[in-house]
Amino acid sequence: MTNDKFFQSLIDFMQKIPSINNLIASGFYENGNWWVKFKIDINNQFAWQVVQEFGCIINYFSIDERLPTVFYPISPSPYLNGGPEAFLSWVIESRDKDFQPDTLMEWLEGRLPRPVEDLAQWNLEEE
Repeated sequence: MTNDKFFQSLIDFMQKIPSINNLIASGFYENGNWWVKFKIDINNQFAWQVVQEFGCIINYFSIDERLPTVFYPISPSPYLNGGPEAFLSWVIESRDKDFQPDTLMEWLEGRLPRPVEDLAQWNLEEE
């Protein structure tokens, strides 16, 4: 299976999520675990909601039902390169080589607003 096909459903789904840049990189570590790297437009009105949703689903869905994945920011030195608009990226990594990107896509699809590309579904009403 090629790299593209292995990640295709996850990448296709992620490209529909508000604030996520369409340039999504992916690959494998030597131990067989995989990674996906992407940018979030931090000036988009839904950016921090996407970060919060990903942090919840990918890192800590529940104490008993944790996914074998981690989501976190990465950046080169801001003092040498520049600010977060240009240089802040985000990574999702698997912690189990048997956990497939398709499975993560299903978890995201089942828990993010639906349909994910409908901006009205992302509006949180303050109580």
